[in-house]
Amino acid sequence: MTNAKPPRPIFDSEEERADFEFHDSDEWVSVDNVAAEHAALRASAQQILAGKRPRRISISISERDLARLKIKAAEKGMPYQTLINSILHDYVEG
Repeated sequence: MTNAKPPRPIFDSEEERADFEFHDSDEWVSVDNVAAEHAALRASAQQILAGKRPRRISISISERDLARLKIKAAEKGMPYQTLINSILHDYVEG
């Protein structure tokens, strides 16, 4: 058996790569103003949870399913990406 290394992750940005390497390193970094840092992180989390910062993702979907989604979207008069986003939103909201 060989000691193969796990594949390196693909990052969307340099910031994401730096975050990954930081979390992987187990290093701690002190901050001058903990309260201000906490407030900034809370505000960022609230923006994400409120859906104000959309994130582009890539998924694989069968040609058949995509064609059917496009038909359904056309019937509703909306872009198919909007329909997919709406379906996912409804699912996660319960």
